[in-house]
Parts: sequence; structure tokens; C-alpha cells
Amino acid sequence: MERSRLMKFQSLLVAVALLCLVGAGAYGQTQFLVGGNMGLSVGSAAGESDAGFHFGPMFEVIFQKNLAVGTELNINTQAGTPVEWADYFKYYFSIPASKVRPYVDGGFSLWFVTGGPYFALRFGGGANIPIAKNLYIAPDMHLGPIFATGTTVFYFAMTGGIRYEF
Repeated sequence: MERSRLMKFQSLLVAVALLCLVGAGAYGQTQFLVGGNMGLSVGSAAGESDAGFHFGPMFEVIFQKNLAVGTELNINTQAGTPVEWADYFKYYFSIPASKVRPYVDGGFSLWFVTGGPYFALRFGGGANIPIAKNLYIAPDMHLGPIFATGTTVFYFAMTGGIRYEF
């Protein structure tokens, strides 16, 4: 019963994101980012920590000047090889006379691992740093709780990524 609730909630978030995209398209300001992330992730529960490699693709839609919605599918090499499907809302800050775009983001994710899926909250930030026309590198950090059966796991990831805007 619990899994079906989580899946329904995730589906509702995706539906809201799609409605935002349809509405944003009417204004002609929609931009898309595709790319990937890789880095280090650490999970900690009951006084024990487990570190691993974190990587996966991402897709983001920027509607209006500073608002975006996105999704990621991340694979981690910790015990059980957890897979994270994350959906998030992002706010970009403007820096006068600079093309660097720092941001904060937050959202929800599902973690697929033995005994899962598990619901999680996700918060973080980073910056898109231009390196060529429409191409960015993106240092990033995320953290938050994963609500696993019988415990809460605290998750932390430091990643670097590449983004292409079209």
C-alpha cells in the first residue's frame, strides 16, 4: 500500500511539471537543458556511512527567466546499488554583468534499492558556468533525508556535470 502512494505522489509531481511546461510554452521563453552528473555520494544511517560514485542523466526546462523544473535518474555505487529518480524545482539567481547562473533547488525523489522504493526530500544548489556557446559545467551539491523502512538515511552528494542548452 505504501509503495502505491509513493508512486501516485511521484506521478502527480510529474503531471504538475508537465502542466508548467505547457503553460510556459505559451510565453515563448522556454529553454531546455540536457546533460549529466557525476561525483561522490554519501549515505548515513544509524551511525554508519557508505560512500560511492554517483552518475546519471538530467533534463531541465527553464520557463520564465529564473524558474525551472527538472528530473534526474542517478545510479549510485553504494551497497545495494541504489537508483534515484529525482524531480525538482529550481530558482536561478541573476548576477549583473556575469554569465554564471547560480541556483538553489528542492524537490522530491524515489530511491529504488532492496526493500524500496523509498520517498526522499532533496535540497541543494550549484551554478551553471559557461564554457562555450550553450555549453555549461555545473558544480552541484544535494542533501536530504531518505525515509527508509524503520530508519531515515541522510544523503549527501557533491557532483560536477555538463549541460547543453537549446
